[in-house]
Amino acid sequence: MSKKILEQVKSYVMITLGLLLFAFGWTAFLIPSGIVGGGVSGISSLIFFTTGMPVGIMSLIINIILVLIAMKILGAKFGINTVFGILMSSFFFILLQHFIKQPLVDDPFMCALIGAMLSGLGVGIAFSNGGNSGGTDIIALIVTNFYNVSPGRVIIYIDILIVASSYLVFGSVEKIVYGYVVMGVFGYTLDMVIEGNKQSYQMMIFSKNNAEIADRIGNEIQRGVTLLKGTGWYTKHEQEVLLVVAQKQDRQAIMKIIKECDDSAFISIAKVSGVFGKNFDRIKI
Repeated sequence: MSKKILEQVKSYVMITLGLLLFAFGWTAFLIPSGIVGGGVSGISSLIFFTTGMPVGIMSLIINIILVLIAMKILGAKFGINTVFGILMSSFFFILLQHFIKQPLVDDPFMCALIGAMLSGLGVGIAFSNGGNSGGTDIIALIVTNFYNVSPGRVIIYIDILIVASSYLVFGSVEKIVYGYVVMGVFGYTLDMVIEGNKQSYQMMIFSKNNAEIADRIGNEIQRGVTLLKGTGWYTKHEQEVLLVVAQKQDRQAIMKIIKECDDSAFISIAKVSGVFGKNFDRIKI
């Protein structure tokens, strides 16, 4: 039980750190530079530039409204992670915007790049640990309930509209371009963090000590090992091959085990684009 509690605590600590980075990217670079990105944060920024209402407060209000509408229409039950994410991201926006009045970098283009990368990194960390910050994904959930369109497409359309709306506030095409730069960099960084965190490897091990290696991988790393029967074409000798599919964080530990058991082992390592099943991703169709 204590291990499960520690994992939960670690998860919430990482979600909090991710949301802090997300809010910092906006409040230290994008908002002071007058750059509008997508999502509820973008809507809240437009309102801030128009009325002076703090982004964090508007973000909280908009998210609460969206959650209530979704619950009314869909009867959806939002988990504690969604509520936690909405509250924490709004809190960090309010806190940081109170102290940061000027962008930390003078060049608007650099602000767009740095702000987008930090916010993408933050959301990626939060997503990887089961958290989120509410936002336009709730709108997508509502829209897809009535129309046969993918949530991802809905979110893209909404973000494009939000960024384009910044022209009504600033009257500047340059600001729109910066906003689309933010969208692109944010999406790329988010994908890199999430996919990088899920990166898996397929390892094929040729060794005279296969049994020892397989036992240690199973006992110490808790990864499954498959024994394949093969024949060396040159030697015409039968050869047993170990097949291991492991996650990124397990790779070095497995390599250490192989080296300790047989430092002359032949190893082939390949990245795999997706691994589904026990201890990996679930099939989602």
